[in-house]
Order: sequence, then C-alpha cells, then structure tokens
Amino acid sequence: MEQTQRTRAPGRASREAFITATGRLLRRQGYAATGLSEIVSASGAPRGSLYFHFPGGKEELAAAAMERTGEDLRAAIAAVVAAYPRASESLSALIDGLGAGLEASGFRDGCPIATITLEASGSSETVRLAAERVFAAWLGALQEGLRADGLDSGQAARRALLVLSAIEGALLLSRARRDLVALEAVRDELAALACKVA
Repeated sequence: MEQTQRTRAPGRASREAFITATGRLLRRQGYAATGLSEIVSASGAPRGSLYFHFPGGKEELAAAAMERTGEDLRAAIAAVVAAYPRASESLSALIDGLGAGLEASGFRDGCPIATITLEASGSSETVRLAAERVFAAWLGALQEGLRADGLDSGQAARRALLVLSAIEGALLLSRARRDLVALEAVRDELAALACKVA
C-alpha cells in the first residue's frame, strides 16, 4: 500500500505540473506558439509521462489547462460577488482586480481563455468545448450576484452576458493599448447600469 501511494504521488505531481505549465504558456503566447517540448521543459516533469496523463496530446492538455484556469477564475468571481452586497460594487472590484493583474504582467496576460479560444476553437472541438464550459461557469457566477441584487433569472442571464462580453472586449483593448482606459470605462458604465436596474 505504501508503495502504491508513493507511485501515485509523483504521477499526480507530473500531471499537475503539465497543467500548470501549459496554462501559463497558453495565456502568454497562445496555442500554436506553445509546443509540447516547451511544455515539458517548463513543467519539469518527465517527458515520458506526458502521453500517459494526456493521451490526446496537446488538445487534451490545453483543455485541461483551460478548465483549471477557468475554475480558478470562476472561484475568484464567486468570492468577489459574495464579498459585496451590490452588483455595482462587485463588478467594480472584479474589473479592478483584472486590471491590476493585467498591469502587473506588463499587459502580456489578458483573459486566460480568450487567447486560446480565438486561436484554436475553429480547428479544435476539444478546445471549443472547454472554452464553452469555462465561459458558462463564469456566466453562472456573475448571474448569481446579479440575482442576489434583485434581477430575475432571465434579466440576470442577459446582464451577465453583457458584463462578460464587455470585460472580455476591454481586456483585449487594454492589451492592445497597454493602458487600463478601456477597463476603467467598462467598470464605470457597468456600475452605473447596475445601479439603475438593481
């Protein structure tokens, strides 16, 4: 039994290392520019274990990294939503947090899912489905906060789509311009909109 546990732990560590390294590389440089050799090198895990953990190769590994990163951000969205009683406050805090992360990365790290989705979802159903699941989870977390602030389910679903679309667009513009003007404008407009309706 002790031998089995010892064997499993390094295997689990290798899998986690591959997912972490892949998520970091995909976010910064995209799908096509990220090769398996680079992932192996960045992960520090044994090359031979890559296909053991991810028999579907790069597509499967990218989907796993997207879902891990997506879940981390979904949890962060849910925490921000839970921390503020009003949607206007939670949306402002969320956008400020995203802006701070973008600025800290030197405007290199935008949305961890958008980069891959734009590049690979047309050619990889595996990647497209992973992106769809991640975005649906983010929308669910946003909807929860909007419902708690007084919107009915239908209104919350539509407003969450508007919020996520605006934030994704603002992240892209902010990366291109290397400033936070677009994110700040979206923050202010969404906060004002939330105040009018809630």
